[in-house]
Amino acid sequence: MNYLEFKNRMFELGSFNTHQVYAWKPDFDRNNFFRWVKKGLLLRLRQGYYTFPEYKSKPDFTLFFANRIYRPSYISLHTALAFYGIIPEAVVQITSVTSLKTASFQNDFGEYQYKSVREELMFGYDIKPIANGHTLQLALPEKALLDLLYLYPFYNTEQEMEDLRLDEDFLLDELDLQLLEYYLLKFKSKALQKRVKLLKNTYVL
Repeated sequence: MNYLEFKNRMFELGSFNTHQVYAWKPDFDRNNFFRWVKKGLLLRLRQGYYTFPEYKSKPDFTLFFANRIYRPSYISLHTALAFYGIIPEAVVQITSVTSLKTASFQNDFGEYQYKSVREELMFGYDIKPIANGHTLQLALPEKALLDLLYLYPFYNTEQEMEDLRLDEDFLLDELDLQLLEYYLLKFKSKALQKRVKLLKNTYVL
């Protein structure tokens, strides 16, 4: 198998897995993956998932890979809140929500962390276009906040809420409180309802 032929076929996918390769070339020599990674011609995202080094310089693909290497999932929690500017600090981990088991992966693009929720809670995300016709599944701000308070129950005091340092201008001007309440009901969690009430009291919403 010629590497250039392989690259011409797979590059536009952004990332790919071994099943896609074998669907194209059933007799593909799996040793090529090892050789091309060793030469720096491919980057391994997780077991069975790869991309090309050119994507290190392409904006948004670090987030795109989060959706691709563990599915179903959508970007949420601290990463989504930082994306919208709701929390001030840059986020080291790329955090997502999944209906699969909790998992994490480390690769050249960063650390990917996935938190597990019930399948019926896999809602409240938007499809955002990025380069080359690709898209991201990214939680809406309201869902990202609820996911955070649901999955991190230690945010249960006014001090913990203050320590989140949420952007008050965003909360007052852009957060859709009706949508927040609608999503909150779908969680069917009294503990989450208490935390949301505490959030509102802390930030005077």
